[in-house]
Amino acid sequence: MAAPKQLLVEGTDDYHVILNLQGSRGLRILDKKQIHDLQGVENLLESLPVRIRASEGGAVGAVLDADTSLADRWRGIRGRMERLGYTDVPADPAPEGTILMPPAGTLLPRVGIWLMPDNSTSGILEDFLRFLVPPEDRLIQTAEQAIDRLPDRPFPDKDRSKALMHTWLAWREEPGKPFGQAITARYLHGDVRQADLFIHWLQILFAD
Repeated sequence: MAAPKQLLVEGTDDYHVILNLQGSRGLRILDKKQIHDLQGVENLLESLPVRIRASEGGAVGAVLDADTSLADRWRGIRGRMERLGYTDVPADPAPEGTILMPPAGTLLPRVGIWLMPDNSTSGILEDFLRFLVPPEDRLIQTAEQAIDRLPDRPFPDKDRSKALMHTWLAWREEPGKPFGQAITARYLHGDVRQADLFIHWLQILFAD
């Protein structure tokens, strides 16, 4: 039988951001063994129905990027959930994070879906992290200007926020910290509203 609490994530950055974000608040909603790095969104999407069917109760969550189209990403997830028998899947993801209750008469788990950055806009993990930059920080604006002024930008527009956050972190007191460590070091602040919503979603989804 699968673990009663499982959170599936796309990659190692998501894994460490979630661990350090809850740790920055003195919380332990999930331990290291309950967060599973599926090494890519396609692997996560393929694994999600399998893990839900095997769960026999408990809760299964998934954190994945909306990428370039929130609507397309949600459409794919909604179809998977409906095929599993979940009948209360909303037409759009809930801004505070979606939680689906088990269908009556089944042993299926609660299922939670969080689409980075905020369940309301297209984007990726780094767009969520941009919310965590202290509002008084001036270097983030300099980094934005530097990226936007590149004469021959070597990366696609969809990766702008990824380039921005890595550039900004390269200019900190200890340059180049990984995202999770940047939360622990308080370069990124985990006490903003967007982080509140994410933590609250985790707490509700994985409540005993």
